[in-house]
Amino acid sequence: MSNPLQPFLDAQGFVVLDGGLGTSLEAEGVDINDPLWSAKVLLGDMAPLRRVHEQFLEAGADVIGTCTYQATVPGLVRAGLSEAEARRVMGDAVSLALEVRDGFTARRALVAASIGPYGAFLSDGSEYTGAYGLTAGELKSFHQERVQILAESGADLLAFETIPSLAETQALLDLLDESPGVWAWISFSVRDAEHLADGTPLAEAVGAVHEHRRIAAIGANCFAPSLAVPLAEQLAGLVDLPIVLYPNSGERYDARSKSWSGAGAGIGPAMLRQAGANCIGGCCRTTYGDIRRLRESLLP
Repeated sequence: MSNPLQPFLDAQGFVVLDGGLGTSLEAEGVDINDPLWSAKVLLGDMAPLRRVHEQFLEAGADVIGTCTYQATVPGLVRAGLSEAEARRVMGDAVSLALEVRDGFTARRALVAASIGPYGAFLSDGSEYTGAYGLTAGELKSFHQERVQILAESGADLLAFETIPSLAETQALLDLLDESPGVWAWISFSVRDAEHLADGTPLAEAVGAVHEHRRIAAIGANCFAPSLAVPLAEQLAGLVDLPIVLYPNSGERYDARSKSWSGAGAGIGPAMLRQAGANCIGGCCRTTYGDIRRLRESLLP
């Protein structure tokens, strides 16, 4: 199997990702102030999640991400499920996204199974520092079951998102190597345009990724829009892979209070394309309107 993103790049020169899943669920009335964050919706009525996927496709997304960023078997068990129920719920999240995608006839889209960092499980903001105090082996053990569940779920590819450290990068890439035929993109949590959140030089992390096969794209997410062009330029000088970038809206997040402040700045797709990024979407606080404007701005 070849890179699932490549047909989009060949046909139109870019890939449009979806936007903020948690933000969109909140707009549907879902309370995500919970250790499971957006994955809380998997414990009850998933109709709001269906509407979110549908509206991102209608807005122009070529790829929709599953509601599994914060979903882990231990986290779901902590919320009251059995281990068997937790595994089923994670599969259900992918099945719903696939069902919505298959029912969307205007354009063929992909489903990316979202895998967030260990810090998302901790729900303490450590995905923005990488200060876990765990080895790559321990992180591999943590991620192993969820990677296996999602690799076997029928999703078109995996999305390793907001990865803040070299150790966690290595753990996830090792697990990808153990998942035959599965492709993934890896998207870092960054301190600036030259360093991961834990201080690892971006060039070093990119070098580690290049040693592995079946990497669909490499980039960053959940960062300020002002970093987008410097990141694209930096990555373009380091890789010959598709570059994936999906910034936040520009509002500032307080991890302690779990609240946002300030005003959005927009995604700036034209500048990102000129700088070398070709897989572009939105992360926290980005909306259907942002994705619609993104696609419109990329079309000739």
